[in-house]
Amino acid sequence: MEFTTILIAIVVFLVLFFVFTYNRLIVLKNRVKEAWADMDVQLKRRHDLIPNLVETVKGYASHEKEIFENVAEARERALSATQEGDPKKIEKAENQLKGALKSLFAVSEDYPDLKASENFLELQKEIRDTEDKIQSARRFYNRNVKAFNIKIQSIPYNLIASMLGYEKEDYFETEEGERENPKVSF
Repeated sequence: MEFTTILIAIVVFLVLFFVFTYNRLIVLKNRVKEAWADMDVQLKRRHDLIPNLVETVKGYASHEKEIFENVAEARERALSATQEGDPKKIEKAENQLKGALKSLFAVSEDYPDLKASENFLELQKEIRDTEDKIQSARRFYNRNVKAFNIKIQSIPYNLIASMLGYEKEDYFETEEGERENPKVSF
């Protein structure tokens, strides 16, 4: 009888442990998804602002056609990557878009009338605000990815995570070229 009681206690403990671990992993996985959704909202906001910014700058710097094309192409790649839903492609496309925007803002420095334009100033402020929100969303996402990855790689959680097919999530990182200042030449 004593052996049966011990066996039942062990089984109950293992079941409770499995349930607790499963629930904890689900919470962490959903936090990663929530963080990604928050970042997606900010990326969409950036995509929506860019055409207005380009049109405003075009009026002052119509001969900068290549820069406008680069921004438009980068935006299209970012929108396409977002629709595909692959985080690595989204990360790469968004980093390229950010670089194109830096080039556009660098060009604006050569046009005093543009820099004084109320529309341009407001759009520039909105883009910067959005960039700040994207940075914040990126940090929030990466913190949640870190917590999830640590949990699924730690004993004993890794045993249950592997049974459930959970894999490491990727961080949303800065590309090497994004750390450098854009080069603009005329």
